[in-house]
Amino acid sequence: MPSSPLESWTVLGEDAAPVEPIERYLAYLTDTERSPNTVKAYAHDLKDWFSFLGVRGLDWREVRLEDVGEFVAWLRLPAAARSGAIAVLPSLEHH
Repeated sequence: MPSSPLESWTVLGEDAAPVEPIERYLAYLTDTERSPNTVKAYAHDLKDWFSFLGVRGLDWREVRLEDVGEFVAWLRLPAAARSGAIAVLPSLEHH
């Protein structure tokens, strides 16, 4: 809230509305007096997670272990390659 001295974070979806599951979790972290830096870090990480789910067409309530593994590999891609708009070619090892 604007009048509150507490720092807060909100993650917006493609429709520019707050992502409700993330909002609830960030509110929980704030209510349990987690550090603002912790809440900020979770907000950034959950934004990445929900972006990945959106690109793959997955519902956050129905992910499988394999999806988490694919998410880790997705995080290793350059940001521009995560949407699938560009291809990343394998590189050679350095000499």
